[in-house]
Amino acid sequence: MNDIDKPLAPDELGERITEVFDLIGPLYRRAFRKIEQGEGIEGASVGVRSVLDLLRRYEPMTVPQMGRIMALSRQFVQRMVNDAVARGWAEVTPNPAHQRSSLIRLTEAGRVTITAVLAREHALNRQVGGDLTDAEITACVRVLKQMLAAFAEVDVE
Repeated sequence: MNDIDKPLAPDELGERITEVFDLIGPLYRRAFRKIEQGEGIEGASVGVRSVLDLLRRYEPMTVPQMGRIMALSRQFVQRMVNDAVARGWAEVTPNPAHQRSSLIRLTEAGRVTITAVLAREHALNRQVGGDLTDAEITACVRVLKQMLAAFAEVDVE
């Protein structure tokens, strides 16, 4: 096993993870700005886009479920859901398991909108370049999942 393949000591790991966080912040903000530039095209804000994508993947869902997955307050998610419903992209349906927490579903218009948003994002993401390999992306995703798990208990409300 090479030194590069050995797990890092905690102090060194902490420093390297700080490097990752130092990159994630600007990347996150720039990506959001780029997504927001498409708001004029599809009409979906970043928050509504996130709600539509969650519903595309996991529908039906409650607002609290979405909030937990996105690590956002229930109130913020509710505002985004309200916006999506007002635009006809989502609908509120009764929840047989919980009378006070309705289920949210995509409408056909919502499915068309999120499909268009994701197609535009995919075209942008194809421009990343750098001759990245599947193994590198897999490693990156593994690292980010570990980082996310380390902060799983942070209260978002």
